[in-house]
Amino acid sequence: MSDALLSDQEIETALAGLPGWTRDGDALAKTYTFTDFRAAMGFLVRAGFEAEAHDHHPEWTNVYNRVDVRLNTHSAGGKITAKDTALAAAFETVLGGA
Repeated sequence: MSDALLSDQEIETALAGLPGWTRDGDALAKTYTFTDFRAAMGFLVRAGFEAEAHDHHPEWTNVYNRVDVRLNTHSAGGKITAKDTALAAAFETVLGGA
């Protein structure tokens, strides 16, 4: 996956296919809310395996049943690239299997 920066239009097009994801400055962001802590941790573990498989790692926090995720590409100066949209899509796939 390329570290090439996405244009504003490319980012908007990608977001249209990523439910709940928004642009937050130079990052893609989403808050996932689960039924409880166990469900949130299960998502974090499965999403963590996806992040490792994509060799791309999120900035995320967990408080009880909520997981806040921010994605940008450090090697691209902290900007949004196709690596970010691909990982966001992978997280949505994980969520579908939750």
